[in-house]
Amino acid sequence: MRRFLTHLLALAVLGLGTAAFAQTDLQKDKKDARQDRRDLNKDRKDINQDQRDLNKDRADRNKDARGVRRDQRDLNKDRRDLRSDSKDCKAGDKADCKDAAKDRRDIAKDKQDINKDKRDLHNDQKDINHDRRDLHKDRKDARNDRKDLRHDRRDIHKDKQGK
Repeated sequence: MRRFLTHLLALAVLGLGTAAFAQTDLQKDKKDARQDRRDLNKDRKDINQDQRDLNKDRADRNKDARGVRRDQRDLNKDRRDLRSDSKDCKAGDKADCKDAAKDRRDIAKDKQDINKDKRDLHNDQKDINHDRRDLHKDRKDARNDRKDLRHDRRDIHKDKQGK
């Protein structure tokens, strides 16, 4: 009888220890699932923010490209005017000589504007590429968080079933 009670007591202690361990495992899985949901929400916010940044950078790039085209048109117009004024200046018209000097200044200014816009265009493209990489990383993180959340839910279900 004493042996039977000893075995019964040992079995009860082992059963309670296993149940307590299963309970902590269940709590740990629930905590992991909560954390994964938080991470997933943060990643979604990051994705949305990066998409907004990407759209703004693309708009800036397009605006700078339009500026380069506009400055190139101005440069071509000033060169045409300079050629015309140079011909007239050689013919002896002093007013056209002054216009030719003004056109030379305009050409120099237009070249500076074009170079500045090209630098801006290059920097905007770099920003776009950086934001695209960030967006890709955030989507990858969100995908991993969804996977982790799915595994945690599966573990919670298994722990509740006692498997």
